[in-house]
Amino acid sequence: MSDKMRKLAREDNPEIFKLSQFAFQYSLSQEELIEQEEEAAHHEIWGCFEEEQLSAKVHMIPLNVNINGKAMKMGGIAAVASWPEYRRSGKIKRLLQEVLRSMKSTGHTISYLHPFSVPFYRKYGYELTFNQRKYQIPMDSLKKKWKASGYARRNKNNYEDLQKVYSAYISAFNGALIRDKKWWNQRIIKKDTMTTICYNEQNEAEGYLLYHVKNQILHVEELAYVNLNGLKLILQLISNHDSMATKVEMTVPDNDHLPMLIDEPRYEQKVVPYFMSRIVDVFSFLQDYPYNQTAEMIPVKIAVEDDFLPENNCTYYLSKVNGRVGVSTEKPNELEFGSINCSVQYLTSMFLSYNRPTELAELQLIEGDKNGLQSLENLISYKQTYLPDFF
Repeated sequence: MSDKMRKLAREDNPEIFKLSQFAFQYSLSQEELIEQEEEAAHHEIWGCFEEEQLSAKVHMIPLNVNINGKAMKMGGIAAVASWPEYRRSGKIKRLLQEVLRSMKSTGHTISYLHPFSVPFYRKYGYELTFNQRKYQIPMDSLKKKWKASGYARRNKNNYEDLQKVYSAYISAFNGALIRDKKWWNQRIIKKDTMTTICYNEQNEAEGYLLYHVKNQILHVEELAYVNLNGLKLILQLISNHDSMATKVEMTVPDNDHLPMLIDEPRYEQKVVPYFMSRIVDVFSFLQDYPYNQTAEMIPVKIAVEDDFLPENNCTYYLSKVNGRVGVSTEKPNELEFGSINCSVQYLTSMFLSYNRPTELAELQLIEGDKNGLQSLENLISYKQTYLPDFF
């Protein structure tokens, strides 16, 4: 049988959500269905059809992310599903190619997804770029005088203060979403979530804590802070729940330093691979990337291999023009270039600063000479990747 592929519309919603509920094993009330349909109206959804019936689908969520201090357009892949009788027939592969090329046409130069299988999505050019560090902390470990200056107030409607703290917090990391009010309301502030904002003595927001308590466990859904005092205000707030909870569970950035502030840091900690990413349009991404413009560099050529989107297969030349890093697909005259050879996967993990060029070369995952590797080390941000969101 041949199948048709097209962009889905609102009239396809019954089939879209019928497949989602089956594939991801959940049921929606009428109210929840309306909410999901409102959110899906902002997605670009592609589907395959067999005999006029939806057989597989992929959602693309248009978002913006913070890459080394610069907003860049990102296409989030979500709700990838097919009916069992159509699985392993190449439909998802064809849909992903179509969606990625659609992203490229709308200027979304990078894509994220949460994988059900890492090897599956590596076939399509994605690579791990985000980890989660998970803590299970006995409440007794947090019971101390934190010497914080300020106070905390419950308020889930103060979007301005939440956004101010969040934006300041993620500026220290690479890759986090740039949220708008709609994202906060649809994805972050939930009905059963306690939302508490921490203020200093000048009534300036310095941190927030989103959490709930169940079965004597305080579950931190998200925390963010602008300085050490903001963190200490949050820790003081958590410790004030000692009569309700015996344990605290939280997820933090991979480079978190909370154990250094706790007297007994031997609590359960584990690092879990989280989201994957891939560069969609290599030339445009390399053009837009916010390089360390003051770094010393030898011009470098990067030969990129992309089996899934072969239009990215090319050698890209990075050199400084009038003091700014520029990119070209034609070699500038009279310049000697360092050399890098890599797949689109490892190009992505390098430029998001999840892996360093020298590290990948030592593992023989990329090839490069000394000048090429050193140039990329100098040009690429060292910021830790961090993504507190899910889609």
